[in-house]
Amino acid sequence: MSAATAMAAAVVLGPWLSAVAEPAPRGLAPEADVTHHGHVSLQDGRLGVLLNRGNRGPSPLTDMTVRLRFSVPLAARQQLPQGCLRSGGRTVLCGTGPLRVDGEVRRTAVGVRLTGRPAEVVVRVDTVWNGGASDRDRHNDTHEVLTLSTGDPYVF
Repeated sequence: MSAATAMAAAVVLGPWLSAVAEPAPRGLAPEADVTHHGHVSLQDGRLGVLLNRGNRGPSPLTDMTVRLRFSVPLAARQQLPQGCLRSGGRTVLCGTGPLRVDGEVRRTAVGVRLTGRPAEVVVRVDTVWNGGASDRDRHNDTHEVLTLSTGDPYVF
């Protein structure tokens, strides 16, 4: 590792302390703890998802993709936020960009129209790609939420 790379990899706070995780040695996957939290609401065939994503570390991520899967098919035409795209009839994928360790939480609001006016929808949220990092705690980035058509927010 060159001196410039080593300086870029760690900001020294004091003896032996670093503000960012150093890169994993070659051949080893970095480790990160991705988190997804937020809420889902359903009313009149429209589903809203407020998604907060973070990384508890120890390694930063250059990018991450979250998958939103719905138990009811999406309507044919959708207006999705920047960084999100449709993947099949019941799935939306959203990229995050970089996620620092214990850094700013990335927020995305996704609104979709569903086929018909269902009384309930199951929404599944999970990480589909995290740059190859290992994540030992998958409980905080994999959720399944039953959402009733009441307009109320269902928290995950």
